[in-house]
Amino acid sequence: MLFAAGFGTRMGALTATRPKPLIPVAGKPLIDHALDLVNAYRPARIVANLHYLPEKLADHLSTSGVALSLEQPDILETGGGLRTALPLLGPDPVFTMNTDAIWRGPNPLSLLADLWNPERMDALLLCVPKTHAFGHTGAGDFLIGQGGRATRGPGQVYTGLQIIKTDRLHTIPQPSFSLNLLWDQMLAENSLYVAQYHGKWCDVGRPDSIDIAEDMLSSSDV
Repeated sequence: MLFAAGFGTRMGALTATRPKPLIPVAGKPLIDHALDLVNAYRPARIVANLHYLPEKLADHLSTSGVALSLEQPDILETGGGLRTALPLLGPDPVFTMNTDAIWRGPNPLSLLADLWNPERMDALLLCVPKTHAFGHTGAGDFLIGQGGRATRGPGQVYTGLQIIKTDRLHTIPQPSFSLNLLWDQMLAENSLYVAQYHGKWCDVGRPDSIDIAEDMLSSSDV
């Protein structure tokens, strides 16, 4: 599940006439960077949700094999958007991936898949230490506890990529909601886990992050 519905307001004029996933970084739209990683992993199906300027994204993805989940009239946030896309995704655990990040290093989907244990985990989040998170100003989102269990707190930065079981989505009454609601339930039951990414990751959330991402990609360091 590629999250591509947002307004990208922090990008200012860059998203006045195009959705954020179509902003170019190193000569290629952001969403194509994400698709390179997804296609290399080769999941059974790929879905992207659309809301802001959806026709432009739909046109860009028309030959990609990506199924589209249109959110209208309202945007549904991550939880509502994932639940709405379930008829296209199926009932099994899914990857969810933000489309406004750049990665340098091993394929993060493969790393998560290798560590996924559905007998213990309801979700497995991929995080990076702050030293490997570029273009990001926050203090971090999670700490990695015993056996990889997650706790909230400053430390590891959530990359926007996870594997998550979807059955809890049907317990949320409101149409628009964040996946944070499901994470809170999992934290209470010790079924939320974190894995650490040892490559580099850039949050392309502001115009100045584009240069940071391009510098990261051109760097000889991994």
